[in-house]
Order: sequence, then structure tokens, then C-alpha cells
Amino acid sequence: MRKYLEFMKVMMKVETAYAAWYWAGTFATVVQLLILYYFWNAVYENRTTIADMPLEMMLTYMVIAMLMSEYVSGVGNQLAEDIREGNIAIELMRPYHLLNKLVAMDIGFKLSSSLRSALPMFMIAIFFIGIYIPTSIEGWLLFSISAVLGVLLGAQIDLIIGVVAFWTINIWGLRVFKEAIIRFFSGALIPISLFPMWFQTLSQYLPFQSMVFVPVSIYTGALSGSAAYMAIAIQFGWLVAIFTFVRVIWALAVRKVTIFGG
Repeated sequence: MRKYLEFMKVMMKVETAYAAWYWAGTFATVVQLLILYYFWNAVYENRTTIADMPLEMMLTYMVIAMLMSEYVSGVGNQLAEDIREGNIAIELMRPYHLLNKLVAMDIGFKLSSSLRSALPMFMIAIFFIGIYIPTSIEGWLLFSISAVLGVLLGAQIDLIIGVVAFWTINIWGLRVFKEAIIRFFSGALIPISLFPMWFQTLSQYLPFQSMVFVPVSIYTGALSGSAAYMAIAIQFGWLVAIFTFVRVIWALAVRKVTIFGG
């Protein structure tokens, strides 16, 4: 466990080492927030609600969804790069589980990124845009648990793409396809409740809405009480299932390296 905590600290230091890049990311996030604000104000110009959602609620959803969407991918890139360059053989000989190391480093990166971009964006959204905030401790607690599960689930799904690099030369096209699927089915682009009913039904049988839509719905109060607890239980179930699947295909991939690499 100590080794993985060290990996997290190292990644946080790397993320904050380049000051210009660090603050450029913060500025880009603020600009993104402003674009979001003016876009939805234009959409609501001649109406008060869309699908029973007033402007303030829509802005709240979109801001939190934008924050969440920044944390549900990324960990598979390094794995695919290590495989492509042949560094995977050396990593497999070291005294730690490579997948756990990558997840730990990814968490460290995201913790640092949250201080750089998520927190400033959240504070600006509260004071200058007027987004809603949960009014109960239970609401904050359920949202926090759901958000953590969503981030961890996103990391495991991203690892699947990384492991596929054992069987293909380039995963760029697969990554683009995955990002497009996640944008639509996670609710990061627009709330799933605005899509046609067939799309909403289909998304219920996929893990992607557990990454963004569920945490944000708990934050806004659209999911509360027993429904929120059930949604979190489903998130946890998906996380266990995807985690197990990643370990299975990882074991198959490592066996392939062992057979052909000696």
C-alpha cells in the first residue's frame, strides 16, 4: 500500500512542477465554464424549462457533469504506451501490480487536477452563476461516494482499452470510439433524461451512466432517498464486475507475454 501512495505523491508533484502549464489549465477551465453559461442562457432565451428542468438546474447539472467527465478516463494511455514501446516486460518484473500502480498514479494526477481546475471552477459556478448545492449532509455524503465510484469505474473501463494494446498495434481509433460512447451514454454531453425513451432504457443496462449521470443526479437531488442508495449499489456492482473483467483479460495478456517473451 505504501508503494502506491508514493506513486500518487510522485504524480501530484509532476502535475504541479510546470507552473505555466498548471495555470493555463485553470484558465482554460474557466473559459469553458463561461462558454457553458452563455450557451445554455441562449438555449433558454425564450423558454423557462426544458424537460421540466429550469435554467438554474440545467446549469447545475452541466457544471457538475463537466467536472465529473474530466475524471473518468486517462489511466489506459500509459499502459498502452508501455506495451507499444516494450517497457511492459520490465514493469512486470517489478515488485508491484502494474495495474494498481497505474490507478494510484492516475488518482494522484486527478487529486492535483482537482485543486487546479475543479475547485476554482466550482467556486466560480457557485458565486457567479448561482448553481445549486446540496442542502443536507446526507446529500453531500451520497454524492461524494457516488463520485468516487464513478471515477474508479471510469479508470477500470479505460484500462480495458489499454490492455487491448497487447493484441493491436494502435488503439487510437478504439479510444476515440470509447470517448464518443462515454460522452453520450454517461450523460456528460447532456442529461440522459433529455434523450428519447429508448435511449434512456438502453443506458440503464450499460455501466456508463454510473460514471457521470448518477453522481450528478444525486448532487442535483433528482436521485434521493432509497433511489440514490440503489443507484450507488448498482455503481458498486458495475465496479466489481469491470474490475474482475480487467483482471481476467490482464491475466490472459500477461500469459501471452510470458509465452512469447520467455
